[in-house]
Amino acid sequence: MNRLAIIGGGSWGTALAIVLAPRFESVRFWVHQPELAERIAATRQNDVYLPGLNIPANVMPTAELKEAAAGASIVLGVMPSQHARRVYGEMLPFLSPEMRFVTATKGLENGTLLRMSQVMEAVLLERFHPRIAVLSGPTFAREIAAQEPAAVVISSRDTGLCGEIQTAFSSASFRLYANHDPIGVEVGAAVKNVIAIGAGICHGLGLGSNSVAALITRGLAEITRLAMAMGGESRTLAGLAGLGDLVLTCTGDLSRNRKLGMELAKGRTLHEIVSSMTMIAEGVHSTFAAMDLAKRFNVEMPITGQMYCILKEAKPPMEAIRELMERDLKKE
Repeated sequence: MNRLAIIGGGSWGTALAIVLAPRFESVRFWVHQPELAERIAATRQNDVYLPGLNIPANVMPTAELKEAAAGASIVLGVMPSQHARRVYGEMLPFLSPEMRFVTATKGLENGTLLRMSQVMEAVLLERFHPRIAVLSGPTFAREIAAQEPAAVVISSRDTGLCGEIQTAFSSASFRLYANHDPIGVEVGAAVKNVIAIGAGICHGLGLGSNSVAALITRGLAEITRLAMAMGGESRTLAGLAGLGDLVLTCTGDLSRNRKLGMELAKGRTLHEIVSSMTMIAEGVHSTFAAMDLAKRFNVEMPITGQMYCILKEAKPPMEAIRELMERDLKKE
């Protein structure tokens, strides 16, 4: 049976359930909260994370990992990065080697600094060698769920798997491009959220388009440096999973990380902002992980460093901007 399991009931998981449902006979949709799973089944809407958009009839919500994962042909992980290891571990008894695995979580694991495909692989290797691909690109969940045209990347060293997922997921509104550099894709997906916080700060401080354009361009440069130091390819960061996702997240009104930056510019504390958000802004965790990676690989990341000081040390945002502008002059 052509069956998809989507593990994660936030806005992105819900959007993927909606856009991918016509491509599968059955979609099992794992939602952490049992009461929310029941409401989705009754109303065909996710009223917490993506209200107002109908979920197709062949999407079956459940709060039981066994019911969601067992018998799936493809397992798609869309949970927040800091819960990924636990959820994959709990799901492991219901998984099998013939399944294909895709991670669509954009983030890094704090502490280990592992990319999400590495976290998935580390857990699944306890039982078998999994085939894993990474899904990323410039996407806002609400626009994907509304079937607006979008292009994303599916990445894996396994070229056959890339082709299989590309064929399985692509539709008239959701176009997948194959890529064979999961390192570059995942680093771009995670660290662009850090730069987006900076873009939100610029907007919140009343700075104009010149400032944001400079931030995006120099932000892309430091993301690329880090990805290459970790073994990724520079051309990946010039594509959908790098520049495309970075521009969207830094400029779009639906960006949670950009909104977080705007609130920081108003003088609110990080705790106040995060406590008031329904959905997770992955950029906070990614900032801390990216700084640790920059130190590990000896990569200069000045924008990320200033975002770290703002988030960790409550540094005034305008002071951070000034220090970026007053750095030693150098070649591009």
